[in-house]
Amino acid sequence: MSRSREPLLSLALYHAFKWSVISPMLHTYFRVQIHGAENVPQSGPLLVVSNHASYFDPPIISSCVRRPVAYMAKEELFKVPVLAQVIELYGAYPVSRGTGDRAAIRSALECIENGWAAGVFLEGTRTPDARITDPKRGALLVAAKANVPILPVSLWGTEKILQKGSPIPQAVPITVRIGKLIDAPGSTRKEELQQLTLDCAAIINRMHDLGR
Repeated sequence: MSRSREPLLSLALYHAFKWSVISPMLHTYFRVQIHGAENVPQSGPLLVVSNHASYFDPPIISSCVRRPVAYMAKEELFKVPVLAQVIELYGAYPVSRGTGDRAAIRSALECIENGWAAGVFLEGTRTPDARITDPKRGALLVAAKANVPILPVSLWGTEKILQKGSPIPQAVPITVRIGKLIDAPGSTRKEELQQLTLDCAAIINRMHDLGR
């Protein structure tokens, strides 16, 4: 699936939705605190890696790093009214379950080539406590193939936004911590990618442990 799009129109829609809906919700409803925003390069190719505990994580991260970030999302989410339009506006691209990591990696590389920052959840799926315990090498492989720096981001509190039995997002406090840039891997060797993956997971978990 091609992610080519009219840049000016895409950015205009992104910023209009961000400032009219996402940003007000983050600052008034979720009382978000953002630490480390100065670590985000506002131009150039970039791979954002983070923990993951909520469907709300992609637009939260994209808003807090102050630039559009394209995320892979389950293709089932593109069939949900309203949510489908929101995640696509925020650069999400569908990935089919069972197609393996190669399709997801190709999509992330294509997004970077088309001028987006790409986002990958290091665990590959949501975790109930928002900590990363089983990080996957796919994110670092994308960084190596695209030769882009890595921005570690920690989300605290998002696992409480949706609670069992209630479809209404809860007004819980959220904290986003943004770490310092990490250089792109020097190769695609399995051993190097595995070590850098573990390093990224450790950085994100340490930021998460700082709490609110």
